Amino acid sequence: MMVLYNFDEIIDRRDTGSFKWHYTDDTIPLWVADMDFKTAQPILAAIEQVTQHGILGYTVPTEPLYQAIIDWHGSRYDLWLDKQDILFSPGVMPSLVLMMKIFTEVGDAVLINDPIYTPFMTKVLDNNRKLVTSALKEVEGKYHLDLVDIEAKIIEHKVKLYLFCNPHNPGGRVWTADEIEALLSICKKHDVAIVSDEIHQDLTLSGHTFTPFLTLAKDYEHKVVSLTSMTKTFNIAGIKGSMIFAKDSGLLSKINQQQRLSDEHELNLFAYTAMRSAYEQGDEWLAQALTYIEANIDLTLQFLEEHLPKIKVMRPEASYLIWLDCSAYAQDDQMLYDKLRAAKVELSAGIKYGGEGHLKMRLNVACPKALLIEGLNRMQTALNSDVFNIVDSI
Repeated sequence: MMVLYNFDEIIDRRDTGSFKWHYTDDTIPLWVADMDFKTAQPILAAIEQVTQHGILGYTVPTEPLYQAIIDWHGSRYDLWLDKQDILFSPGVMPSLVLMMKIFTEVGDAVLINDPIYTPFMTKVLDNNRKLVTSALKEVEGKYHLDLVDIEAKIIEHKVKLYLFCNPHNPGGRVWTADEIEALLSICKKHDVAIVSDEIHQDLTLSGHTFTPFLTLAKDYEHKVVSLTSMTKTFNIAGIKGSMIFAKDSGLLSKINQQQRLSDEHELNLFAYTAMRSAYEQGDEWLAQALTYIEANIDLTLQFLEEHLPKIKVMRPEASYLIWLDCSAYAQDDQMLYDKLRAAKVELSAGIKYGGEGHLKMRLNVACPKALLIEGLNRMQTALNSDVFNIVDSI
């Protein structure tokens, strides 16, 4: 029997230690990539069953868990994995750092796009690698890879590793198979390893098709790794758990050996439990969540067109994050962020995603409609103030 989920339900997350809801007042958070929807009932029931059992001992991944992962990715994305192709990790970002240790040495150049999810930049620098960026090109409201610039940067800096983000955060692009193949061709030509962060894969929106990098990497599988997780998909980020996919036995052995040096090859009992339940029984919740998210995206775009028409909106092809160009309403990044915070609404400051994020903001619409509408109204109040309208006369 199909369960109908109520995504309009407002759940008070204050005073729970929530990173997103960290306020002491009534500020509405439309920032960090964390949904305000109750987790799917089968996942909650599976976790409850574990606690009722009463023993929370050492746990290893089971055969049904491996099969659930294999079935999900094979049936949805034609990415057919074997058990030995799957490694577990506490998170995608720890895995990203691990991949830098596998494919590069201190001082080697690592290439990323700009804008990009902030830790792509900080983790490269924190691990004493050389950060090289290639700006994405915006054409008719969406980002494109600048393949000429990418190849030039690879040659100039002797790049060893490309950290790719698909679907792209913060721009929401779902890169096409043709785009990925063109990028892969350049990397193969110059012997550059590729690590593809695919954590938003399951949040691909209608009209778009997600292509896992590994499905196109034949004859280059020794240099390609995909990172993904169920945590973004099913709003269980606090559980912590992700997967590393690779199809070359030698590479998998290197990764596994490196993981064991720091004991990062295992997940906790609840992560294994939630992962299996999500992949076996979470499809109904996900389908309904995506329908609700798309309605919220439509609502947001309509509201902005009517009330803040000078904001340039990049409609996402995946996820619940909308990239907004607010340059018509401000000249200073900090002022833009502070003005919104003063109106008691928080968005993610675009400048944190690289230089291309100047005067941009990232808006999270994965929340009950009533909260979203109130947040949008506060945005209108903030950005239509006299302080911001002065830009019009310059």
